[in-house]
Amino acid sequence: MDKKHHRLTTLASDNNQLRITGRSVAQLVTVAGGSPCYIYDRQALTARVAQFRQQMPSTLRLHYAIKANPMPALVSHLAQLVDGLDVASHQELLIALGSGINAAHISFAGPAKGLHELKAAVAAGITINVESLLELERLYKCYDELGIRPRVAFRVNPDFELKSSGMKMAGGPRQFGIDAEQMPSILATLDLNRTEFHGFHIFSGSQNLNAESLMACHRQTVALAAQLAEQVVAPVKHVNIGGGLGIPYFPGEQMLALDNIAHNLQQLLDHRPASLANTEFVMELGRWLVGEAGYYVCQVTDKKQSRGQTYLMTNGGLHHHLANSGNFGQVLRKNYPVVLAHCLDSDEQEVVEIVGPLCTPLDIVGAKLALPAAAVGDFIVVLQSGAYGASASPQKFLGHPEAAELLI
Repeated sequence: MDKKHHRLTTLASDNNQLRITGRSVAQLVTVAGGSPCYIYDRQALTARVAQFRQQMPSTLRLHYAIKANPMPALVSHLAQLVDGLDVASHQELLIALGSGINAAHISFAGPAKGLHELKAAVAAGITINVESLLELERLYKCYDELGIRPRVAFRVNPDFELKSSGMKMAGGPRQFGIDAEQMPSILATLDLNRTEFHGFHIFSGSQNLNAESLMACHRQTVALAAQLAEQVVAPVKHVNIGGGLGIPYFPGEQMLALDNIAHNLQQLLDHRPASLANTEFVMELGRWLVGEAGYYVCQVTDKKQSRGQTYLMTNGGLHHHLANSGNFGQVLRKNYPVVLAHCLDSDEQEVVEIVGPLCTPLDIVGAKLALPAAAVGDFIVVLQSGAYGASASPQKFLGHPEAAELLI
């Protein structure tokens, strides 16, 4: 077991066995109806939101980005704790509305929204983050057809980027948003009779563990929002500064400390420009809220040797957890933290390759991992699996059963 990863030192255990919500993995698998499955810890989700509330400025609003994990029960739980939900498709919009949250607290971002999605969003009364001039024209037509003024904010592609991000979403040419230099002319001609203007969405990157980079980006984001606010005649009701807060996945990475980030944001809010004096600031988080609350569980179905290498064959794999396999953005594959449910640590370990049932060498659960000895029937648990798991994986690939999901 790799002790360098912080999650391996914070796991709940009883008699060296992993416990999740006070239960054994075998018990939870039984509740879920079998493995493979995802298990999400409701208490961990609640605690994560509480941590944000405690450390971040009290006036900073918190939204959950459903794309990270759209499981309806999980979304409904978070909807009771956060200030808003952000969606990226019509299906996510329906999940958000099904959570019971006020439609006025839902926003919709996406670089190629369909006309049916725009109409649904307008009819539902949610805020649409406009990402192109043509999209704005389509919203005007939605007003003409439906008689409802669309609630709009503009997603802006700034001329800066969030450095050290796992995935950059802004700076340079991007499919996301409208280039900042194009915004003055759009704001000058905005038809406020056919739209209800709300603000700006400036989302620069995700999965960032560098506090200095995040603070620099927040300073630039507020400055840009202030410049844009001076160019629109309507009040700026909100500015969504995106998220970007990362979680550690790999050996050597540490949990992002929020203290300096929170202090920087408090200073920015306390000394905001006059053009943003009455503006609500929103942080939109996905992975940071749900990533560490999730566990992916699969079961050893065979154990075999191949020319000196021990293989643990399992009933899970990349079709359920594409990110863990290394095929969801990794350039050089690294292991997520992996444990044996029944034996978290042992002086006697063996180096194993953990693979799934798919007919491809890409189907890797864990590569060259030192773990306590495992046997057929044991449960393998992949940590940090609450975000971009089941819904971000090709679960229909090769026709194996899909993973169950359990919020408990």
